[in-house]
Amino acid sequence: MRIFVTGAPGFIGSALVPELIQAGHQVLGLTRSEAGAQKLRTAGAEVLHGNIEDLDSLRKGAADSDGVIHLAFNHDFSQFEKNAADERKAIVALGEVLLGSDRPFTVTSGTAMAANVDGKPSTEDGPTASWNPRAGLETAVKEFTERGVKTSIVRLPQVHDTHKQGLVPYITAVAREKRVSAYIGDGGNRWPAAHISDVARLYRLAFEKAEPGAIYHAVDEEGVSMKAIAEALGRGLKVPVVSIKPEETEAHFGWLARFAGHDMPASSALTHQKLNWKPTGPALIADLDGMDYTQA
Repeated sequence: MRIFVTGAPGFIGSALVPELIQAGHQVLGLTRSEAGAQKLRTAGAEVLHGNIEDLDSLRKGAADSDGVIHLAFNHDFSQFEKNAADERKAIVALGEVLLGSDRPFTVTSGTAMAANVDGKPSTEDGPTASWNPRAGLETAVKEFTERGVKTSIVRLPQVHDTHKQGLVPYITAVAREKRVSAYIGDGGNRWPAAHISDVARLYRLAFEKAEPGAIYHAVDEEGVSMKAIAEALGRGLKVPVVSIKPEETEAHFGWLARFAGHDMPASSALTHQKLNWKPTGPALIADLDGMDYTQA
């Protein structure tokens, strides 16, 4: 199949594009830069210049393909609400092109979108968390499912290798700047995680095998404690590891405060069952311990 991938030169896209090509698919990758275009050509993909705010480029990519995997998102979290609104517009533009066809539409969400009840890991079929500005994303996807589009959602945890780990690099930057690696309270709040290679494979499986309306959790580790993450960063940066009070969170972490103290473990039991997905990559702490902390 010829698959249109937004965010194709990005962190996850860079692992997904070769995964798709090796499985026999063709890839049309969206990029805003010539550097991204060259990266895609080197990987064996076709190139479409544009971005998620250029809705015409999205419509063209979807029209010229047998299905869509939507990865792109503006990760400037200082304008999170605006970026979430732009993302919904992008999903609508893509979904409208796919109406009346059997072409798959796989959309990226986050495990933080799923609500935790009584501290238990969230599940693929459980309630959603209304606090997240990206909640409108899943609502838009559901509306297209009801209109006959073959949708699926992949919810991401902290996706990692030894260079990048979801939101953790922002935590690392704070620790580097303030010369302490902090967690909140007892540090027991948890973030789920999965290695980039496993996540790329899950996207391919979700696209190839998804039932309309399916939600998948790309989760290997259900919950890594913030204390364990802070301790790994302390080892790597060679700075003290400290506990801060909840009321100090915003002053210390800035915009990250809304995430840093949030407990959001997530299960992927249904995903394993439905797609026979078996993660094999390294754990988050192993990748944090394998990082080169001499790089700025």
